[in-house]
Amino acid sequence: MLDDFMVRATLAGVGVAFAAAPLGCFVVWRRMAYFGDATAHAAMLGVALSLAMQMSIFLGAVMVALAMAATVNLLTGRGYAMDTVLGVLAHSALAFGLVAVSFLSGIRIDLMAYLFGDLLAVSRGDLLVIWGGAALVVALIASRWQALLTATLNEELAYSSGLDPRREQLILTLSLAITVAVAIKVVGVLLIAAMLIIPAAAARSLARTPESMAIFAAAIGGISAVAGLRAAYAFDTPAGPSIVCVAASLFAGFGILGWCRRHGM
Repeated sequence: MLDDFMVRATLAGVGVAFAAAPLGCFVVWRRMAYFGDATAHAAMLGVALSLAMQMSIFLGAVMVALAMAATVNLLTGRGYAMDTVLGVLAHSALAFGLVAVSFLSGIRIDLMAYLFGDLLAVSRGDLLVIWGGAALVVALIASRWQALLTATLNEELAYSSGLDPRREQLILTLSLAITVAVAIKVVGVLLIAAMLIIPAAAARSLARTPESMAIFAAAIGGISAVAGLRAAYAFDTPAGPSIVCVAASLFAGFGILGWCRRHGM
């Protein structure tokens, strides 16, 4: 079954959707969309370092993503606003990554594949990395679900409950780094943030509890991956952007339905 490239691509897309769904909910709740975008852009520098040092791209992307998060935490509150720090670091990391890649000699590099994904070229090894990373992210979020919710709701409440919000933030940062690393092959560094935010935002209008929002987000992400792949195959369009287009269409559709329901239409 895995000899069929469409089957591998579908499994990879669904795996990324499952990893991004619960994490995307916290990104939406905490208003960390720009942070997710900055981490994703930094992954390009991780790709360049991985190719230069002949190491795993997954490992390089995770290391750079974590370094980005540490730098943001270090600079924020020291005379720089959070959005300013994220803007500078996000675009700088992407630019340095692209320039670094151009200096690599003797290595054939398809920049479009890293920027927008190369889902149809997913191998069995890629599937193992994607689903292994997705399982790790889901396990991290599930094991700390209540603590993460409490820290997201109110930091003072978290402290009074014996929780350390900084530890919960670290868990989210680690999960985000892993998700970015496994999603590079599927949607590329420029569209990873879209897969984090759009399904979660679409699920928000359907859900009544945090848990149901995560489940709906996973379902919307999975549907987007499958439908986007089918559309890409049928219309000969890029797979990663096609997936995001389907997710955006679902977001718009659910938003309209929610508006009609609120106004009794």
